[in-house]
Amino acid sequence: MLTRRSATPVEWLFGQINCGVNSAAVFPPLYPILDSGFLPRPGEERRLFLQGLTRELADAGVAILQYRNKQGSEAEILADARAMHSAAGTGLKLILNDWPALAVEADFDGVHIGQEDLSPRAARELVGGKRIVGISTHNEAQLREADLEPVDYIAIGPVFSTSSKENPDPVLGIEGVRLARSITPKPLVAIGGITLETVAQVRDAGADSVAVISAIFMHGGNPVKLAKDFLNIFG
Repeated sequence: MLTRRSATPVEWLFGQINCGVNSAAVFPPLYPILDSGFLPRPGEERRLFLQGLTRELADAGVAILQYRNKQGSEAEILADARAMHSAAGTGLKLILNDWPALAVEADFDGVHIGQEDLSPRAARELVGGKRIVGISTHNEAQLREADLEPVDYIAIGPVFSTSSKENPDPVLGIEGVRLARSITPKPLVAIGGITLETVAQVRDAGADSVAVISAIFMHGGNPVKLAKDFLNIFG
């Protein structure tokens, strides 16, 4: 259970917290996470798909995009990351899930780590001071600890029930986001079951950004249109 403390308003600027996001823009309100489960099999079709999707999302106004591949080999993940990097342009920040060393090798802008990955300090040592490091948290103790670490943003969740994770942590709800906001002044990314219908209340609870997976990359959906739908809500 999260306990309340006085909320600290946040307007976090990229580059403020010993990271390498050089833009002066406020943390992007939409943070799509592309999971490898939505992709074609490894090969030329996959490379072209990744390049096209990355380019189209950037053109649609997406400013930060995470790639997550929990099953692939290092070689597969690196090939996917390089395909995305080749199409991202300068306006889209690319984050790699779990793999700090591969993030550097692929020239991604940062890495996102979980509670069972490398420590934030070890990840920071690998990527250096000019790349982004983000971390997942699921309860008060983890969030308070992350607040003291050299990370540039903190993800909190799941806010709602989610099917995009095999063994999800307990749902925190809107109140969990509100209380998390009161614990840390760092950029707060809410994640877990967030949809077009619930995103406004999540932002109103204090999240600087919302991370979405299946709400954008659902099978048979149009991820570019869905990303624009989210961005239109933010104005």
